[in-house]
Amino acid sequence: MKTIAILGGGIGGLCTAIALQKKGFQVNIYESAPVLKALGAGLGLAANAVKALTDLGMGEELLQAGAVLTSFEILAENGKLITKTNSLEVSKKFGTDNVTIHRADLHHLLVQQLQPHTLVLGKACKDFEQSSTGVRIFFKDGSEAKGDYLIAADGIHSVVRKKLVPGSVPRYAGYTCWRAVIEGQPEGFHKQKATETWGSKGRFGIVPLSQNRIYWFACKNAPYQDTHYAKFTTKELSDNFKDYHQPIPNILAMTTDEQLIWNDIIDIKPIKQFAFGKVLLCGDAAHATTPNMGQGACQAIEDAVILANCMSVYATDLEKAFQVFEQKRISRTTRIVNTSWQLGKVAQLENKLLLSLRNTLLRLVPASANNKQLQFLYAIDFANV
Repeated sequence: MKTIAILGGGIGGLCTAIALQKKGFQVNIYESAPVLKALGAGLGLAANAVKALTDLGMGEELLQAGAVLTSFEILAENGKLITKTNSLEVSKKFGTDNVTIHRADLHHLLVQQLQPHTLVLGKACKDFEQSSTGVRIFFKDGSEAKGDYLIAADGIHSVVRKKLVPGSVPRYAGYTCWRAVIEGQPEGFHKQKATETWGSKGRFGIVPLSQNRIYWFACKNAPYQDTHYAKFTTKELSDNFKDYHQPIPNILAMTTDEQLIWNDIIDIKPIKQFAFGKVLLCGDAAHATTPNMGQGACQAIEDAVILANCMSVYATDLEKAFQVFEQKRISRTTRIVNTSWQLGKVAQLENKLLLSLRNTLLRLVPASANNKQLQFLYAIDFANV
């Protein structure tokens, strides 16, 4: 039986392994981290990702671990509504939408689905070689592994992509981000509504999670790796957003400095090739995107289901399967990366005159335009290879 090596034990790599194992493939995952830790903050899974996870047999577990929200709103800094998406209506049309979950909870759920001994920890890739007989992987600890095929799900800083597409390096979006997950919710908090507030001092997102938790994030325009913002604590963030509507000040007051995660927002400019013989790029290694559309993890999960279907159909010619996967995915992911990049520029406007104009224009966008975007994102047929 052909052996598939997967680099990276994040959401994309785990979902790919699960999907392939369900199709009968022999899979090994090599993850650089020496131990599994509860890392990251929260994330939202849209209808397309929920459908994909349901196809993988994890729909019920996902809904038990996550929270299903009823709406998503974009607000002005005074709290006035700019736009609203009714997630209940979206769910009726496309299947369950707007499920939020702590990244660590989703990671735990995925690991539980793997066959025993699939995941090998402490294996950071430094190089690989492809030949007519397969792919050799060289790790930083001096060890090696071999697979008949290699799927690189090793993230935005992918060692594999850097070798195959040397010019493809992460690009800075122009804004930096703080995130946290906190226990407890302030009085009067809406537990089934996610919001983003777009204002002159930056953007602030609030996402309810299960178990009475809140995931929040704050974005500000800044130079890349700016030392001033790197030192920000909850005090500086509270001072920055003190004039924003509630519950933003209250949520920041409930957050400790130890809960803060800070990083610049980056993606990769869309590339024109995912398949390279016996090697395939997927997830963030292939199409890392800014988080403005909430589709980063969703697209990695889509990749997993579609790739497994392609490999099942072309089981006797997996290089052909990789090429078919590329043809099916490259246009869609390119559009999402580009749209998310542009949306981030609009969301991060600071000039108050431009803010007012933007907010007015967004309120005038017809429902048909929003529906067209939702149709593109969510009406996806995973089985059509």
